Amino acid sequence: MNPRSSFPLRLACALVAACAMLTASTATGRAALPNPAPQRRNKARAASTAPQRNNDDYTAKIKEYTTEKYFLTELVDHLPASDKVPSPDKVLGYVVGTPNKLTHTAEMYKYYRELEKATPRVRVFTAPERSEEGREQLLVVVSDEANIAKLDRYKEITARLADPRKTTDSEAQQLIGEGKAIYWASGSIHSPETGSPEMLMELAYRLAVEDSPFIEAIRKNVIVMITPALEVDGRDRAVDQYNYRKANPNKQAPPLLYWGKYVAHDNNRDGLGMALALSRNQMKTFLEYHPAILHDLHESVPFLYTSTGTGPYNAWLDPLVVDEWHVLAYHEIEEMTKRGVPGVWTHGFYDGWAPNYMFYVANGHNSIGRFYETFGGQGADTSVRNVGPQSQRDWFRPNPPLPWVKWSIRNNINMQQSAILFAINYVANQKDRFLNNFYIKSKRSILKASNEGPAAWIIPGDSPRPVEAADTVNLLRLMGVEVHTTPKEFSVKDQKYPAGSYIVRMDQPYSRMADMLFDTQYYNVNDPRPYDDTGWTLGALRNVKTVRVTEKSVLDTPMVLLTSDAKVMGRVAGSASTAGFVINHNTDNTLATLRYRLKDVKIGAAEDSFKIGDQQFNTGSFIIKTDGNAADLRQKLDAAVTELGLTALAVDKLPDVKTHELAVPRIAILHTWTNTQNEGWFRIEFDRLKIPYLYISDHEIRDTLNLRDKYDVIIFPPVGGSAQTIVNGTPKRGDPIPWKQSEVTPNFASSPDQTDDMRGGMELRGVMNLQKFIEDGGLFVTISNISQIPIDYGITTGVSIQEGRQLQARGSVYSATFADRKSPIAYGYGDSLPVYFNQAPLFNVSAIPGGFGGGGGGGGGAAGPRPSGRGTLTDPDIVQSMPQAGTRPAQQTRPGEEGIPEEIRQFAPQLIVPPSMRPRVVLRFNSSEKDLLISGMLAGGSELAGKAAVVDVPVGKGHVVMFANNPMWRHQTQGSFFLLFNAALNYNNLGAGRPEPPARPQQAATGDDQE
Repeated sequence: MNPRSSFPLRLACALVAACAMLTASTATGRAALPNPAPQRRNKARAASTAPQRNNDDYTAKIKEYTTEKYFLTELVDHLPASDKVPSPDKVLGYVVGTPNKLTHTAEMYKYYRELEKATPRVRVFTAPERSEEGREQLLVVVSDEANIAKLDRYKEITARLADPRKTTDSEAQQLIGEGKAIYWASGSIHSPETGSPEMLMELAYRLAVEDSPFIEAIRKNVIVMITPALEVDGRDRAVDQYNYRKANPNKQAPPLLYWGKYVAHDNNRDGLGMALALSRNQMKTFLEYHPAILHDLHESVPFLYTSTGTGPYNAWLDPLVVDEWHVLAYHEIEEMTKRGVPGVWTHGFYDGWAPNYMFYVANGHNSIGRFYETFGGQGADTSVRNVGPQSQRDWFRPNPPLPWVKWSIRNNINMQQSAILFAINYVANQKDRFLNNFYIKSKRSILKASNEGPAAWIIPGDSPRPVEAADTVNLLRLMGVEVHTTPKEFSVKDQKYPAGSYIVRMDQPYSRMADMLFDTQYYNVNDPRPYDDTGWTLGALRNVKTVRVTEKSVLDTPMVLLTSDAKVMGRVAGSASTAGFVINHNTDNTLATLRYRLKDVKIGAAEDSFKIGDQQFNTGSFIIKTDGNAADLRQKLDAAVTELGLTALAVDKLPDVKTHELAVPRIAILHTWTNTQNEGWFRIEFDRLKIPYLYISDHEIRDTLNLRDKYDVIIFPPVGGSAQTIVNGTPKRGDPIPWKQSEVTPNFASSPDQTDDMRGGMELRGVMNLQKFIEDGGLFVTISNISQIPIDYGITTGVSIQEGRQLQARGSVYSATFADRKSPIAYGYGDSLPVYFNQAPLFNVSAIPGGFGGGGGGGGGAAGPRPSGRGTLTDPDIVQSMPQAGTRPAQQTRPGEEGIPEEIRQFAPQLIVPPSMRPRVVLRFNSSEKDLLISGMLAGGSELAGKAAVVDVPVGKGHVVMFANNPMWRHQTQGSFFLLFNAALNYNNLGAGRPEPPARPQQAATGDDQE
């Protein structure tokens, strides 16, 4: 093109571009130049209205507490004044972001309620449930007073957009024009991340009071929802812990051991299980308001990471959700970087794969779930800090954080508040776009059945675990997923399903959430290292059969929508005059509840399977004799089984099967004073199922010589670290470290446990006391890496832990098979069981000390199942030119001694563990590497294939039962619970079903043998 002739065209294009930039700047409420003075206002507005006054004292404190000007933007470098609405300092007594000041929930709530009293722009609601410790959780809503007055109408609009079955496209466009986007900011699910609860108070005030065009656009088009502190129990303890540190500068402060009653950091991994009140509150609130965006505020990496993730992204989301993550993130990055704020970036943190995070109440329901990470972690301190590897520039981080920084909580507040204001304003100016996208995603979720499929998921009505099947259905209903039941038998192609089957249709608004829970996952090991679990298939983990149906005709099946939770009504069946009652052991977890509900009733466990008429009863079934029990047995049993969804069959003749008495053991769940993250998931399940237990610390193990007088079963859930670090605990240096209620730490009182001194662990004394407990007949259950303790300290023999060198098996679901169906731990189960496993431990089991010789299955060592050489995996290598070994003569070995080296059998037989004391492999991972993975990721599977998953090791009169899998993981592994319950209820009969050892041939010792 001729440059001269193209000049007018280029000039016109430049003018159009300039006008577009000016329009965009006006639309977003920003001045064209960076960092304009906050008093600068639109000229037309200034002509009619005087500029809004600032709160000069508060504004001065903001600048004083900010360590560098580049951590401020024009959005937060001031606070507007109001004669009617109190700023935070008027209620709290200090400015938000004051050094060394953190706010308890009671004071936060007081402030929000004062806001509500002072302005019609603020409403305060309470969440549906209180916390596990009884604290209320608030929801604060801020918008224009006209929007607040019509809040119910706007909730109705978003609800109709959420379900396009009730809305035509033309109606939807009218609703989008009338509606408001709802933007939900949620603070401090992680209790040590202390900045967001402070920031959100100031944000609420600013949104309610400031009259700049930027803020007025937000108030006009957006309804802002604020959860001040999601983990309310942990927030108050975090403030107490910080205050203790400031009050005792020369003492070691306790770490924040307890956040909520049950769970610490993993409260943000409850999105699949919904076991915690905070998760259920978020879910119920979402389904009431249907916000377009849920924004979770976190603190970890510097200075501000806005979420997109490295990928792979969750495969069940509408791609539009992922696009929206990036749109919002890069808008924030642009606006913050434009103003010279360092260290704002995205991509290189978190992956975006698993749906177990809290913000999946949005992502899984056609909205946008997102989060920030800002530089926090030191309460309200101001200090010089090194930044670390995030200070390096990368393609996704062209504006990295500085290598060191003088950081304050005010900096943190400025970063969070500035960025989220840019995001909310962006949504305000494009609210129709975000509401329309929400409608599109909802519409495409309904089309899922006819587009990508499947058409439905079915839980067959003849599920062997009906109570667990109903519980699975109720979890879906809690998430807003519709579930139907079938009144009569039906067929899909050639497959018949009985009446009472559950159908989860995929032509409904939240089909994606149901599909991602039921479907299988495949995580390529060459993708970025996963941030968390890679497999979570719900049916497999709960041991409930689910069927993926692609045949669209299933949608024509006569079915009825469940309008209340599924409930299995138990009953007593059979004759009125009986010799006893029989309850099939199907591993429904309410069977454990029943045993404790009827603790005074004598119940036997069948040591083999049997039939009564045409009904098959599993090994371990409960047999209750009328003789020897109270006269009101039937009445008690009827009341219990009816509530628990179990069926007791009354029989005139008891089955002819060997039994032993089912115990009612005194159970202890053991915790350390270094970490309580994982044991809380065990306590949740025991409390939910009403199974009593004592909650003890490792100091109780250390200080109690005769543990057997108090406990029958001690369960030790996973704790990070080596056996030595777990046993030793926190080093005993300096002054005692209390975790106890005091004037400074009043909220420690509601902790599950307290101590005068957190230092030390069970120590060697505790190990010796544990060994005595086991030898005296107790059961010690070790979960995952805790198995190191009895192995490394010599309590058990025949089991060792192998280091995985090539294995990649991170947080996935794997196939396991029962190696010993006669073990009481296997009672009620079929031949196989899907289990959750995360990388380690890898058990080697043998009949000689230390697990020498393998015995746990699995091929080869670090190099794979065979050395490199000629041939194939099954065609062996041949050494060239040298003599060949030929075929080895067959050797006779006694049962149980396979794999023991011949040299040991001949020359050191005293090392061989007697058969009655050998480790008993109850459950092992599938021996076929290709059949091992059910859901998630796997590489180097030969190291896991065939390895023991559950091992029962006799020690004296007692037992150590070791789990490689975690049977109680994040309220997801209900199918594995009864492995643990079986072990406990049969703790004093775990030897049942063990084969009698063969008689050992008597041989005269030779002189060489004697020597």
